[in-house]
Amino acid sequence: MDWLQEFLLSSLSAVKFAGFGMLGPALFFLCLGYLVKRKALFGDIRRAMRETGLNIQIMLFNLVVTVPVIVFASTFLSSFWHSTGLVLYSPGTWQDWPVLGVIVVAVVMGDLVGYWRHRFEHNSLLWPSHAVHHSDTEMTWLSLERFHPINRLTTFAIDSSALLILGLPPYAIVANSLVRHYYGFFIHADLPWTYGKWNIILVSPAMHRWHHSANEVAHGRNFATVFGVWDWAFGTHYVPGPCEGPLGVTDEIDRTLWSQFSYAFRPKAYQHLFSSKSDKDMRCP
Repeated sequence: MDWLQEFLLSSLSAVKFAGFGMLGPALFFLCLGYLVKRKALFGDIRRAMRETGLNIQIMLFNLVVTVPVIVFASTFLSSFWHSTGLVLYSPGTWQDWPVLGVIVVAVVMGDLVGYWRHRFEHNSLLWPSHAVHHSDTEMTWLSLERFHPINRLTTFAIDSSALLILGLPPYAIVANSLVRHYYGFFIHADLPWTYGKWNIILVSPAMHRWHHSANEVAHGRNFATVFGVWDWAFGTHYVPGPCEGPLGVTDEIDRTLWSQFSYAFRPKAYQHLFSSKSDKDMRCP
């Protein structure tokens, strides 16, 4: 029963920590949204209320159930990769590096790995769980919290494993998660910014909004979280301007917690594996 008590305490701690951690971003995006949209912001908030409510439900579930699992899994993954002898660099390799330099390496490599993992999610067994994230038709900064537990776990396992194989120290792996997570809030925000020519270097809110677009021309585009250079280098960069069209997927996922979570377990959700569609048009209306 000790493990159950530890799990419950971990869940409670995650909820409390996240509750305080969300106050800052909530205030930031409220103020930023008002500066950009003025009174139109409140109409946007009302329109997105149903989707936002569902995002919060999914966030709370992941905090209570998924995050404690990730905490336990992190210790296992670290021990596993170091025991295999597949770690490319020993932890001591990074000791002579400046802390900021190690963090930069972690974020750059984490974003590169995340780019390819994200592409894999769009045309594989992982799509039905990832489709939940794309089912938000009123994308806001809180859309980052709409992730199926399976998607949360696979993202953690793939991204963290890659950084562990590089032998990066724990502080760098944590820093990578924080940077990419909070920048993820920003690129999901309903902002029309494209960054102009600079979107080749950094992912803008408009660039990522195109990734969520229901328009088939944008499917299979813009997979990076922080550095737009990955999409540019691998031929998936697409930012013709602000994205003002409809968002979402054609997958039959209702706006209920049950439908969102059960979708990944429905045989129909895997039809794309047996069709001739590519990841570029897989979500076409």
